[in-house]
Amino acid sequence: MALKATIFKARLQIADMDRGYYAEHTLTLARHPSETDERMMIRLLAFALNASDQLAFTRGLSSDEEADLWQHTLSGEIVHWIEVGVPAEDRVRKACGRARHATIYAYGQRTAPVWWQKMEATTARFDNLQVFFLPAEQCSALASLAERNMELTATIQDGQLWLASENQTVEVQPQRWK
Repeated sequence: MALKATIFKARLQIADMDRGYYAEHTLTLARHPSETDERMMIRLLAFALNASDQLAFTRGLSSDEEADLWQHTLSGEIVHWIEVGVPAEDRVRKACGRARHATIYAYGQRTAPVWWQKMEATTARFDNLQVFFLPAEQCSALASLAERNMELTATIQDGQLWLASENQTVEVQPQRWK
């Protein structure tokens, strides 16, 4: 018998001063049985950093054909493809080929730098790709915010994000690699 995803609910208020975006989103996140709280919260962080009314979570780990998050036009064209982790080269090529913009949020203190050394030259040709690295201590702090029902506030200014629950605030400053 296959294990089912665990459902998390989040009410996320976003104040993105960098983009002038202010909104509240009610989100449902399905955490795949093999997904950690850390990865799920990084997906939520990616949503906050790129939020729009059209941005949506996908089946993620359950599908090789979909990004972790993406944004479509009304005609179905992929505007933004967002990956979390250290995707394989063919997945990066697919994202850059199918979407106007592609963004990767890499994490993992040991794996991400090794992955980037291998991928940096390969990805240089993709003008529509951005790659960010999330430090391990910030990712661990994000994971501590995970609850089945979350009320979170995201404040974004000068490339920094503060994600706050009722009990704690986590500061995240993604490092831009590309």
